Amino acid sequence: MMDLLIQYGVPIITGMIGGGAASSAMKNVAMTMLPKLLSGGLGGLGGAAALAGPLAGMLGGAATGDAAGGMDIGGLLGGAVGGGAGGAILTAVVGMVMSKMKG
Repeated sequence: MMDLLIQYGVPIITGMIGGGAASSAMKNVAMTMLPKLLSGGLGGLGGAAALAGPLAGMLGGAATGDAAGGMDIGGLLGGAVGGGAGGAILTAVVGMVMSKMKG
């Protein structure tokens, strides 16, 4: 259960944070809270899926929880970094599309 929380919870939360940061940086795009949260969370999942494996591989076996059943540090870092970046990127894209649709 805890593995699922770390695997999905961390990227969703950091994606929402990254999406909020990206939307506040784009002053000309007025997005309500729901599109920010949804695009940030979904982008966080996508970004974490893209970065969790490569980052875990770069950190080596000891950092991936192989030693004595420890925590998967590489997966956690990949989820956090990938989640924040993915959330920011997808929120920026959604913001640009919404601004083009409004006129």
